[in-house]
Amino acid sequence: MNYPIARRAATLSPSLTLAIDSKAKQMKADGLDVVGFGAGEPDFDTPQHIKDAAVKALADGFTKYTPSSGILELRQAIADKFQRENGLTYKPSQIIVSCGGKHSCFNVILSTCQEGDEVIIPAPYWLSYPEMVKLAGAKSVILSTSDRTEFKVTPEQLRGAITAKTRLFVLNSPSNPTGTVYTPDEIRILGDICVEKGVLIMSDEIYEHLLYDGAKHRSVASFSPAHLEHTIIVHGFAKAWSMTGWRLGFLAAPEPVAKAIDAVQSHSTSNPTSFAQKGAVAALTGSQEHLPRWLAEYDRRRTYAWQRLNTMPGVSCVSSKGAFYLFPNVSGTGLGSAEFCSRLLEQEKVAAVPGIAFGADDYIRISYATGLANIEKGLDRMDRFVRSLR
Repeated sequence: MNYPIARRAATLSPSLTLAIDSKAKQMKADGLDVVGFGAGEPDFDTPQHIKDAAVKALADGFTKYTPSSGILELRQAIADKFQRENGLTYKPSQIIVSCGGKHSCFNVILSTCQEGDEVIIPAPYWLSYPEMVKLAGAKSVILSTSDRTEFKVTPEQLRGAITAKTRLFVLNSPSNPTGTVYTPDEIRILGDICVEKGVLIMSDEIYEHLLYDGAKHRSVASFSPAHLEHTIIVHGFAKAWSMTGWRLGFLAAPEPVAKAIDAVQSHSTSNPTSFAQKGAVAALTGSQEHLPRWLAEYDRRRTYAWQRLNTMPGVSCVSSKGAFYLFPNVSGTGLGSAEFCSRLLEQEKVAAVPGIAFGADDYIRISYATGLANIEKGLDRMDRFVRSLR
């Protein structure tokens, strides 16, 4: 039978990060010694008090539908978090809890963009942004950056890209895939331009708590009431609390936007998982003592990996200031990113993500959300691989 496939689905590119992680796991299941640098997933377990809260919710029978935007207790806890940590005042009605940070991003783009609209996305970008824009029928306008500017888009680039069709500017700091962190001044200037031009900002702040070398995170929404009115913050529990499989994200938006997003979500997923939301309340209101320990370990891995990468012939790497990624330039090896990663996996059993997936073919993404022994083994193999190319 000739099955009808909608254009919006047929033109999508599957997630390369998930595909590579899946292939690496299958190779491991087949008995091969694979080092995985692919997935953006903490190797730490979810803190026990969070798991206990979800278990208690199950035992208490908290297993039914909730409001599509999430339970009031959780939305209030999120609003309290924004007030406490970011100096931002939101009502619970402005908070939407979703099925992951990715779902929050999709909800924002689907609810604010349509056919004929343009969305400005700096590259390297998280690979799902352009595909979400495509699903909304809008057009991505890509602003290329490089390691020479620490992968930061300039005010001149942003101003020059805005047209009458621009609806949204995507800002991701700390960044996936580069680990770049914009300074507060840089954030403010980009926000000023969007306010001046009447452009909404989708500020992806899911790596907010993962910072190194004294880097500071400041939300673009915090600079003035006008910045707040022009910003939709997307966030989630996956990274700072190691809750990737829980599939819980959240966003904060101006009231009319939040209302539209809630309507979209009510007709797609309905509510996020009920008992997982109780775990999320515990994540926000309970002990945060795990985070300094995790950060110290991430920092140790980051420093080691960055130093090793810069000793490899044909490879150079700027240091990251946030998240848990490095984005080394491999163009000096003479290989494009896809061929580099394919041969690295086949020859040395090391899984990394090609930069072409993030709009930057000269680079690959290395995740250091894995043990130091694993990182040492993987980089030993990568070093051997690049030296074999000489």
